[in-house]
Amino acid sequence: MNSKILQTESNLEVQSDWRHYLATAVICCASAAIMTPFVGHLDLANIVMLFLLVVVLISLQLGRNCAVFSAVLNVLLFDIFFVPPRFSLAVEDGQYLITFAVMLSTALIIGHLTANLKKNEKLALNREKRTSDLYTLASQLAGALQVHQVQNLTQTFLAQQFGAKCLLIVTHDDFISSNTKFAGTDFFIESHMATAVMQGGKTIHSSAFDKSGWASIYIPLKASMRTRGVLAVSLPVLTKHITKEELSFMEATTALIAVTIERLHYVEVANVAELDLAQERLRSSILSALSHDLRTPLTVMIGLAESFQLIKPLASQPVLDIANEIQVQAKRLANHVCNLLDLARLNEGEIKLRKEWHSVQEIMGASIQYLGAALANNKVDIQLPQDLPLIHIDAVLVERVFSNLLENAAKFSSKNSPISISGRVAADELVVEFQNDGPGFDIKTINSLFLPFSRGNSNHSSGFGLGLSICKIVMESHGGKIQAIAQHSGALVKLTFKSGTPPELEFQE
Repeated sequence: MNSKILQTESNLEVQSDWRHYLATAVICCASAAIMTPFVGHLDLANIVMLFLLVVVLISLQLGRNCAVFSAVLNVLLFDIFFVPPRFSLAVEDGQYLITFAVMLSTALIIGHLTANLKKNEKLALNREKRTSDLYTLASQLAGALQVHQVQNLTQTFLAQQFGAKCLLIVTHDDFISSNTKFAGTDFFIESHMATAVMQGGKTIHSSAFDKSGWASIYIPLKASMRTRGVLAVSLPVLTKHITKEELSFMEATTALIAVTIERLHYVEVANVAELDLAQERLRSSILSALSHDLRTPLTVMIGLAESFQLIKPLASQPVLDIANEIQVQAKRLANHVCNLLDLARLNEGEIKLRKEWHSVQEIMGASIQYLGAALANNKVDIQLPQDLPLIHIDAVLVERVFSNLLENAAKFSSKNSPISISGRVAADELVVEFQNDGPGFDIKTINSLFLPFSRGNSNHSSGFGLGLSICKIVMESHGGKIQAIAQHSGALVKLTFKSGTPPELEFQE
């Protein structure tokens, strides 16, 4: 389809230039000439009706202005050729003046109504055509897979409808940064107007930019969730002005484009999420397989290192020291492998909770005993009230949480500094807090601490960064939560368990 110039309301009617006026005069004179032989055979009232019919036909074909001209001309022709005395403007009966007035008024009214009817018919056909075109555009946009395809469809559509050039500015920001030509366009974008449209969500049309090589219409790409960008439109040079109806049609087109862009956005988000999930599953599978394969040789290494202390006679002291160091490092690596295996199992949901009612003090004591030498350089200050309620948990997994937090506290705190453990009941929750004098948490990265392989202190080289992520998974599986709290000095980690009502113990007399 060839490009169309914007049409104004007067363009919807047939142009009333001098050729149309000349045609109107010819038609009226020819009608008068045709009806002249019937003078004396037809009543003057019937002749008036024929003149009115001519006005209707002219208004249908040549528009309102020519209809008004024909009404006046027909009254004059009727007076000259049919009202006695004929061939003169004189009127022998004053009642004919009333006839002239009624004839002129009726002709004007009929011409006006007929011209409006013709105009409305053309408007209806134009709306129907544009609705059909909009439906076609919607079908094409439904098959678009990338934003540049939407851009091409939009440019083609607006060029066909209005002869206009356009640019889709798709952005996640609330401002458009540059006052220059964008790639692939031959007109300029006024960034302040585009930014105002992004932030205000309303269309801006500046007629001052219509013929300046700048975009003059900025329409927001308003979708259901947010404004996705701006459609900038540059009107053709020959355009006089754009009507409200045409601007509304542009806005309807833009709304359809915005829905398409939002659909593409969520398709991209879904694809990224699906890819991340596939990568996470692959990583969990690799971790699980690697952990299983490493546990056996590590167990053998630990056993061999321990055997040096059992052989008789005893080996030399340097050999025993080396064997002891091998044992310590092998156990340390075995602990990391256990963390990897636990993380893989927890992510895959393979571990089922075996919940029972337990005392926090007992699990804390088991964790301290398990760590043993790892806490040798720190004093553990336990401030857990004796009346703390029992909690319904999987003791093995929660002990792992306590052990990981204690090990981290000892790892990051200074030598001989205390590690404080406190507990309290708040509403229907039991809160346990771990605190030390370590470097604390950076508030900028505090939310990423619980991600796998994330290390809170980059200066510390040991560990895989799995401890806190395992703690988070275990706590959430129990319906609780874990929080790292940034403070001026030291580090604070808070565990929150849901407290319930333990079963009553029955005593036999």
